[in-house]
Amino acid sequence: MPLLNLAKLPITTLDVSPGSHLLIGDVTWEQYETLLADLGEERLIPRINYCDGTLEIMSPLPAHERPNRIITDIVKALLDAQGRDWEDFGSTTFKRPKRAGLEPDTCFYIQNAARVQGVMRMDMTKDPPPDLAIEADVTSKTTLDAYALVQVPEVWIYEDGRLTIYRLQGDGYQPSTTSSVFPNLPITTWIPTLVQQALSTGTSAMLRDLRRQLATELP
Repeated sequence: MPLLNLAKLPITTLDVSPGSHLLIGDVTWEQYETLLADLGEERLIPRINYCDGTLEIMSPLPAHERPNRIITDIVKALLDAQGRDWEDFGSTTFKRPKRAGLEPDTCFYIQNAARVQGVMRMDMTKDPPPDLAIEADVTSKTTLDAYALVQVPEVWIYEDGRLTIYRLQGDGYQPSTTSSVFPNLPITTWIPTLVQQALSTGTSAMLRDLRRQLATELP
């Protein structure tokens, strides 16, 4: 996707309709911070990511939000069945000053849940990055590069009925068939199957079936 130029296309004039995905080049960190302030912290859309001078503006279609919420519910059910603590930080903005800023579809603190229980405003100079981020839409290289700079160890991307797990190795991500969060579970096959079950029979019915299964079969 070609980059737009911020100087020639003021962000305040953009009409970001559902399904839009824009990349804007030559954006300073200060311009990114100003845009976040102008849009406000309570907005749900558009989502804004920034990485080394490139600004990414996304307005997902409503159809993309459903898998995201379903996967979030599945993750919570799995963690609860294993008796593990977690904190859901949703689309909280995470920043590596001057380099990257991102807003996941959903993110979880699991290994580091106890460290962020009382945190209301994230400060990446002292707070850890999320242990798991979930994206249920087209995610560009800009987004993954931003995740790498923030040092999120694992990112799940759900697209076209498939789940891909990316695990951080060095400065970038590598696809993986296993999850470090759930190393003994077939996550890449379970998640798509459960999402389709939720869309067919209803999310609450799927979750009840899943919890019954987990009560007897979870490793």
